[in-house]
Formats: sequence, C-alpha cells, structure tokens
Amino acid sequence: MTATLRQTATTVANSMIEGASMASALIGGAAGAYLGYQLAPTGWTDGTRILFAGAVAVVGAVAIDGLAELVLAPLRRLMRTRSPLNVTRASAPAPADNLDEALAQVATATEADAAHRAAGAAFRIDQGDAFLRDEDRWRGYEDGEASFYLAPGVWLHHRSELGKYGREHNFTLLTGDGEQPVVVTGMEQIRHHLAARAAGLPAAPATADRDVDGDKDDVLDDDLTGIHAV
Repeated sequence: MTATLRQTATTVANSMIEGASMASALIGGAAGAYLGYQLAPTGWTDGTRILFAGAVAVVGAVAIDGLAELVLAPLRRLMRTRSPLNVTRASAPAPADNLDEALAQVATATEADAAHRAAGAAFRIDQGDAFLRDEDRWRGYEDGEASFYLAPGVWLHHRSELGKYGREHNFTLLTGDGEQPVVVTGMEQIRHHLAARAAGLPAAPATADRDVDGDKDDVLDDDLTGIHAV
C-alpha cells in the first residue's frame, strides 16, 4: 500500500471511529429521553416530565458512550500506532543520473536537515514551543548552519558542533549593522534587542552575564521599562 493510500485509509478509519462514538452518544440520548418520558409518573406536569426525560437522556448518552468507548479506545490506539505523525513528509527524489545532480540533491537535503536541527534544538531557548520551533521559518545552509529571520536586519543564527560532552548547539543574534554577534541563551535576550531597536536605543542584546560594573545594562534596562518588542 502506498503512503497516499495508507494515509487515506487511516483518515477514513479515524472518521468512522469518531462517527461511531458520536452515533453511540446520540442513540443513548434518544433512548434515554424516550424511556424517561415513558417512565415518568403520569401525574407530573408535561414540563416536569420533559425535564426528567432530559436528565435520563444525559445519563443514557454517557452510559452508552462509555460502553462504546470500551471498543473504540483500543481501535484509536491501534490507528495511532499505524499512522506516524509525519505522514505528510515529502518523498525522496529519484536517484541521480550523474555526480552534479547527486551533489545538488545532497545540498538540498543538507539545507533541510540544518533547518530541522535548528528548530529541534530551539527548545533550549524557546520552551514555549510556538515560535522558534517552527521549522518552516528556519533557512538551512549547505554548511549545516541555519538562520531564523526575526525583523529587518536581525537574524537568529544556529550552529552545532561536537563538544566534549556531545553535540553542542549555539544560537547567535546577528544584525545587518555590523554589530558584534552575541550568544543567545533565552528569549528575553531577543526581546531586549528588538525593544532597544524599536526605541532607537543601542541595540546590544542583554547577555546572560551582566557587565562587571553593571552600569551599561542598568541604563538600558531602565530606558526599556514599559517598552514591548515588536
């Protein structure tokens, strides 16, 4: 079975499972409403009988859905094991006919790999999992490095290398103003930099270790009070 057919079959199966779950709840609710109305004492007013039937309908829907879940839950787990999260991954290109074509394919794959590694390592500075972890916004390069566009003239650069204790991931803030690159270890440093640029102040990012005298960072922090990054 091809990947496309497998994905289609998985989607249909999941839809059927969810449809069965909804149908069981509806059937339970309808049966509960009917029985509730029939079992309600005839001496009650119509409004009271309807309220009683509604309560029984809720109980019936929950009960029937719970029984159905005993069968549907294992099916859901089975479908999750058979449907990988990356079912939409693009297929590999056809084998190259010559060395130049092979080199072009490997270069493209290296760029994609660099973007993927950068997004995966970004949790070290962005644990919110909603900004720097977006692989589509990373641009990989043939040398294995990658960059993330933040604002006009501002990029976050990623480079990994083997260190003493394994692979180390380094994030650096780069600007188009010729400023000295600064190692970034947290989102607050990026916010600090962008806020400074927005305010027209010196755009040196806040570092993890403050200057020895602390004067420069203190002044900049005071100037940025109440200013939000753009």
